[in-house]
Amino acid sequence: MELRQMATAYIFKDEKVLMIKKSNSRLYNSEFWSGLGGHLEPNELNCPRTACLREIFEESGIEESELSELRLRYILIRIKENEIRQQYVYFGKTTKYQLITSNEGEVYWLEMGEVMTKHISKINREMLEHYIVHREDQGLYVGVITISDRQEPVMQWSELRDPMIF
Repeated sequence: MELRQMATAYIFKDEKVLMIKKSNSRLYNSEFWSGLGGHLEPNELNCPRTACLREIFEESGIEESELSELRLRYILIRIKENEIRQQYVYFGKTTKYQLITSNEGEVYWLEMGEVMTKHISKINREMLEHYIVHREDQGLYVGVITISDRQEPVMQWSELRDPMIF
């Protein structure tokens, strides 16, 4: 199996979150919404934060100096065909309102309730629902999406902690 690594950011300004609407991609043939992000380049494989900052800038024009409290909150894992997909998800804040136009898609500031009405992937929807409940936590969570005995997608959560075993 191949490993595909991605970095995504959910950036907040006041009570709104920055989302990107993509008309289509090589992965999907229909419109979908997501946080800002994309695949890690070979030189970023050991530093997903670098990829995240690059994607934020490419898709919105927001520079690292215009961000605050950007930190890794989730690592999402799933299998799609012959790939294990690992997504590093960062959350942060900005005071910048003016955004650039990108060929990646259209960016919008949305209320979280509005985000949940959009066409987003199951794994990201589950992660955002988890975030809403655990927003004040400082933990880093790993989410694995799999198929239940009833052949339905199910999300499993664990807080990632160092067991300090040696």
